[in-house]
Amino acid sequence: MPIFSHRSSAVSGGPVSGAPLPSFYSSKPVKPSKPLYSFSSTRTPLPLLAFSLICLFIGLAGTLFAVYAIRRNQPLPVFHCGKSVDTFRAFYSSDSAKLGDDSNKGLVDRPKLLGFVGIQTGFDSGERRAALRSTWFPSDPEDLLRLEQATGLGFRFVIGKSKDAKKMAMLEEEIEKYRDFMLIDVEEEYLKLPYKTLAFFKAAFKLFEADYYVKADDDIYLRPDRLATLLAKERSHSMTYIGCMKKGPVITDPKLKWYEKSGHLIGNEYFLHAYGPIYVLSAEVVASLAAARNNSLRMFNNEDVTIGAWMLAMNVHHEDNRAICDPRCTPKSIAVWDIPRCSGLCNPASKLKELHKIGMCSKSPTLPPDDV
Repeated sequence: MPIFSHRSSAVSGGPVSGAPLPSFYSSKPVKPSKPLYSFSSTRTPLPLLAFSLICLFIGLAGTLFAVYAIRRNQPLPVFHCGKSVDTFRAFYSSDSAKLGDDSNKGLVDRPKLLGFVGIQTGFDSGERRAALRSTWFPSDPEDLLRLEQATGLGFRFVIGKSKDAKKMAMLEEEIEKYRDFMLIDVEEEYLKLPYKTLAFFKAAFKLFEADYYVKADDDIYLRPDRLATLLAKERSHSMTYIGCMKKGPVITDPKLKWYEKSGHLIGNEYFLHAYGPIYVLSAEVVASLAAARNNSLRMFNNEDVTIGAWMLAMNVHHEDNRAICDPRCTPKSIAVWDIPRCSGLCNPASKLKELHKIGMCSKSPTLPPDDV
């Protein structure tokens, strides 16, 4: 009989009566031999199982994150020149561009243009920018690039910086959506407009190789095609200052608008200078401004007067053009604004849209019939 049968009987009540005991049987308890295989050896310890599951989860999470990072929309690069930034530069991308700064890799250095137009704007001018993007200023980056290719003019909204974190965050969202800004390193304050204007011309000269640089405000209605026609004209003067020229009394009363703190240096009447909403400087003029030290130039309270003073010192040619300060749309108007009632359009956010609906403003030919 098998051994296990005897051992089972012993457990239940001893050996079977009358049966001889095997020689190896002993009344002493025998320590059971260790089986070759045990059930416990086939079970995975709980800590090891938990660790394996955690590793699997981490691996899957890493794989999913990698797929998301590859497939998600990558932010477009921006072009940095010192502390000035062109947020639209990615649309000029070129594999042949060779720049020393890795952050600018693949981006065109100083695109060549007939003219660069900086639309001066501020943090509280969101409605104006929205109105412009719904009228003559393309809201889509591809359309903005097509306008540039058709006219030879580059357009950007020009804005400084603010200490208000909320304003800066809102600006970042707008930049991400439209990519049509030039950011300059200057505090955005009305009383510092002359400093902002100088910073704009310096940055524009570094970022773009243009024949002309145009300063324009965000409250005028502009015809880019006609502006391009104006700038394309041949001129005998390389140092040119184009604008709607004016003179006028110097305001020395602090209680009045257009007060000039340094009026005693000027006299009773201002020298000839262009209205502030829009004017043009040729490349040689801007090159001189770009090379000048900031503290070497006289700053007046009023930005248009400040520019006019610099132009007198630089011996430029003053070119008066009334088509860039037209109070109504005509077959020849280039820039329309409510001169002399407002320095720009009165109620610009609504007036821009009203003008755009007028065929004479938005749909009339670039050149009047008698000039074609």
